[in-house]
Amino acid sequence: MKTPVQLIVGLGNPGARYEHTRHNAGADFVTNLARRHNVTLKEEKKFLGSTGKAVINGHPVWLLIPSTFMNLSGKSVAALTSFYGIPPEAILVAHDELDMPPGVTKLKLGGGHGGHNGLRDTISALGNNRDFARLRIGIGHPGHASEVTGFILKKAPAAEQQLIEQSMGQAEAVIDLLAEGQWNTAMKQLHT
Repeated sequence: MKTPVQLIVGLGNPGARYEHTRHNAGADFVTNLARRHNVTLKEEKKFLGSTGKAVINGHPVWLLIPSTFMNLSGKSVAALTSFYGIPPEAILVAHDELDMPPGVTKLKLGGGHGGHNGLRDTISALGNNRDFARLRIGIGHPGHASEVTGFILKKAPAAEQQLIEQSMGQAEAVIDLLAEGQWNTAMKQLHT
C-alpha cells in the first residue's frame, strides 16, 4: 500500500458519558492529532461529524470524528469520502482493539471487522470495501465475552490509560510517514 493517507477517522460514541472510555480510543487519538497539528475540529452536519483539515508533512489530511453512535460510523465516513472523492485505500480508521493489551498500537492494511461495530458499519457504508487501513489501539480484554460491553464503555484505570496514551503518542509520530504513503516504514517504526 503506497497511497498517502488523506483521511484519518477516529471511532467513538458521542456525548459526555462516553468521553475517554476505552471504546472512544479512536476518537481520542484524532482529538490528540488535531491538537498536535493546530486543527480545530468543527461539527459538520453534512458529514455527520466533527472535521478539520490538517497539513501533515506538507500534505492535506482530513480528520474526522463521527458524531453518530459507533454502529453508524460508516454513514459519516461515506459522506465525507464521497464528497471529497477519497478512495478507501487513502483512509486510516483509528479504533479500540480488544485483542491487544493496553500500550500496544498497530497498523493494519485492510481486513475484516473482527466484531467491531464501527468497522462493520464502515465496511458496509463503503460498499463492502475493506481496503482502508486501521490503527488498532490496544485496550485489553475483560476475559469473558459477556463482560465486553461493560468493559469498553468504561474508562480504563489510570495505569492502563497511561499505557494507551503512550502508545497513541507513538502512533502519532508515524502519521508524517503515512501522509507520504510510506506505510511499510511507518509499520516497521510503530511495531518495533
